[in-house]
Amino acid sequence: MIYDISVVWFRRDLRCFDHAALHAALTSSRRVYCAFVFDREILDGLPRRDDRRVEFIWRSVRELQQELTRRGGGLTVLHGRAREEIPALAARLKAGAVFANHDYEPAAVDRDQAVSEALARMRTAFVTCKDQVIFEKDEILTQDGRPFSVFTSYKNAWLKRLDGYFTQAYPVEKYFDRLAPTPDATMPTLADIGFAPTNLLALKIAPGMAGAAKLFTGFKKRMAQYHERRDFPSARGPSYLSVHLRFGTISIRALVRAAWQAANRGSAVWLSELIWRDFYFMILHHHPRVVAHAFRAECDAIRFANDPDLFRAWCEGRTGYPLVDAAMRQLNITGYMHNRLRMVAASFLVKDLHVDWRQGAQYFAERLNDFDLAANNGGWQWAASTGCDAQPYFRIFNPVTQSQKFDARGKFIRKYLPELSGCDDKFIHVPWLMSAAQQAKSGVIIGRDYPAPVVDHAAARAVTLELYQRARSP
Repeated sequence: MIYDISVVWFRRDLRCFDHAALHAALTSSRRVYCAFVFDREILDGLPRRDDRRVEFIWRSVRELQQELTRRGGGLTVLHGRAREEIPALAARLKAGAVFANHDYEPAAVDRDQAVSEALARMRTAFVTCKDQVIFEKDEILTQDGRPFSVFTSYKNAWLKRLDGYFTQAYPVEKYFDRLAPTPDATMPTLADIGFAPTNLLALKIAPGMAGAAKLFTGFKKRMAQYHERRDFPSARGPSYLSVHLRFGTISIRALVRAAWQAANRGSAVWLSELIWRDFYFMILHHHPRVVAHAFRAECDAIRFANDPDLFRAWCEGRTGYPLVDAAMRQLNITGYMHNRLRMVAASFLVKDLHVDWRQGAQYFAERLNDFDLAANNGGWQWAASTGCDAQPYFRIFNPVTQSQKFDARGKFIRKYLPELSGCDDKFIHVPWLMSAAQQAKSGVIIGRDYPAPVVDHAAARAVTLELYQRARSP
């Protein structure tokens, strides 16, 4: 069907290239208007007015608006409830259809259903497309037609199905002459939407399509070494593209294509990480209950102590375990945490401090620049041994050995815990083992300048095993 006028509703896909919904609209419409809504249903619930994610989105939207305008179109930027603003905009423009890309989070599914119903009452079509994953929903199933719950089996099926068709870019540039100039091209300021500038740019986090492209260009030069460097937080190992994937300033198809075509050990390991992302989207789609409950139902019976003082110590980086504290301070200062450290910090909260994984997941949700519900939930349930394909409950990260293995010289620890900078490499992972004389020489007194461990790892591990065994007992 050809529409005279249509609207493309940008959400977590803030780019004007290789864009499924934009391509679908341009190829089936005579005139295409573009829109973005700073959705008050999301923004009003954020606990902080200096949220880096909002500034990242705002700057990315501004770049998108400028680029669409340069191409002959524009971007209407609204501030309100998306479920009301989008139907109202479609009515004003007399649009025959609204195009958008799929979103899989329960709140977004509910929003899109409301928008679809409102548009249907106006006899306006709501057309949605797959864009932020390679395979979604029911596209990868077991031989008996069920969703996978084990990652390795899912990955094998995913790779078996992958071919060039699924990684090819949508050639939107060929149809830019159908973009319609925006009647009202005003861009609200951060203050207009109730937010304040952050340290985003000071942290050298470059938003938008240009920021993503620069990071990706740099990463491709070192992708072959990804498998060797990815676990070391002081090394430049990761791609650092997670926030760009979260807000769609880069295409997942371009990333998978690059990894698949490189065909080396590093690219294969990185591709596996991208497949994990699809896996968790699939799990959330088929099991939306995991947002509030353990995937393994029996794990909801675990009775965590949930000591608020221990939780606060973890949040503030005061546990006395340097790698955990450095990881938490990195999160609090930058909004980013290295992937290896996310596993270590999550395991420590649940299995050393005996705090419910949902509390940790919520803290990450409030702080991570790249927060994604599916991946965050999946990662936390993996670390807590409550999810699908979870780490066995009896495998518990030792925060000291993890520190010694992945930050042997303490370079990362010293960056975020400057009070420990005077410790030699032997004690940087276990500063509480220094004698009084060694503490004085290092310039850090345990209990005054840096806390003693809030728990004993061996004793905490024993309690964890009992908690999980009790929950698993019939």
